[in-house]
Amino acid sequence: MKYDDASWPYGGDFPPELPTEAGATHIAMFVAWAALNGLAGDFHMRDAANEFAMLESRDLTPTEWFIRVYDEKFTTEDLTDEGNAFARIYYGSGEGLHSNPRSYLDDYSTMFSEAESLYGVKDSWASFDRLSAKLSARLEAWRNI
Repeated sequence: MKYDDASWPYGGDFPPELPTEAGATHIAMFVAWAALNGLAGDFHMRDAANEFAMLESRDLTPTEWFIRVYDEKFTTEDLTDEGNAFARIYYGSGEGLHSNPRSYLDDYSTMFSEAESLYGVKDSWASFDRLSAKLSARLEAWRNI
């Protein structure tokens, strides 16, 4: 199953002034967080170990890493069983997240409300760090349900 694909918005509401890589940033932030928190599938961790090391050392931004390793697509193959169980709920509808059902995109939009659009968030470690605590809190809440 495909959760998301950076190419989906290119023909739609994607801001023409942004580079196409900006269409991957929201996906990359989630996938990079998942990988850095032990939720990435073995395939990418094994076959792209050098790139993962570059992500861990912050030599690649989340979007640079995601584009290199995942070819702009986020699928069920990219996560562990636990990662997929969480992503089906959180990356999707947000239902099943305790008493505050919010999806990843709801949280992402709230965290970066100053951005002109979903695609206007800067691909940076500062953006990642800002979002990471929220994602970890959502995962912990989900685990405690």
